Amino acid sequence: MSAIDKSKPIGVVGAGAMGRGIVQIFAQSGFDVMVHDASAAAIDSAIATINKLLERSVTKERITADQKSATLMRITPINDVSEFKPVQLFIEAASEKPEVKKNIFKAVDDVLPSDAIRATNTSSISITELAAITKTPELFIGMHFFNPVPVMKLVEIVMGLETSEATYEKVHALAEAVGKTPLRANDHPGFVSNRILMPMINEAILCLQDGVATPEAIDGIMQLGMAHPMGPLRLADLIGLDVCYDILNVLHRDLGEDKYRPAPLLRKMVLAGRLGNKTKQGFYKYE
Repeated sequence: MSAIDKSKPIGVVGAGAMGRGIVQIFAQSGFDVMVHDASAAAIDSAIATINKLLERSVTKERITADQKSATLMRITPINDVSEFKPVQLFIEAASEKPEVKKNIFKAVDDVLPSDAIRATNTSSISITELAAITKTPELFIGMHFFNPVPVMKLVEIVMGLETSEATYEKVHALAEAVGKTPLRANDHPGFVSNRILMPMINEAILCLQDGVATPEAIDGIMQLGMAHPMGPLRLADLIGLDVCYDILNVLHRDLGEDKYRPAPLLRKMVLAGRLGNKTKQGFYKYE
């Protein structure tokens, strides 16, 4: 397997909040990035958001105007996955649905170079299950970034049953190259981060559902009493209530324990389309 270098592009599928953040950090770190999304509008929105965030960094003198321009020049939207042929690393950052992710890897597996690493940004779905769709499961790995990607330092690197140590070492080095701290986990439902986080968020929702306290009080108690930088309900809004619901369903199904069963209020919020920041209303309202 060839070494990771900046002469070969990175490929990303998915231009939502996570995908665009991944695109931004790689482009800012000197990598050419090819990005695809089924929605052309999503690509346009992603590039506009990246431009806005970079302009804010220029205003705050964190980067120069030339660095901003160079970053944007490294981002290339593509219309078809067949254009991913030259990439050294492919990252899927689509919705947290197993079939959606499997279909993406089926579509790109024959397109990608035989030595390209296949990575998924899933936050809960089995790496081994997704890797089985590809012809090279030893090259398949989880790269779980956290929202907002340009700010959060962690990348949870998740090993599938067949993932090789060489693949891990290169992804570990690549994560460091884009300024992240990579920490390793094995392939279990929810990995480490969401196996611990989601039950806490779910319990906070149950507290709200049972009338124990208001959203502000629940979040304030966790911030001031437990030194959390953000309360669990506001964090759920940031993650997306639909994403939280999907992850809890994976944990409940795969671990078989009722403590992972999504709170009825969470299900009701998702059915109502109140998904948090992205819909301007969740446990809080957003302008």
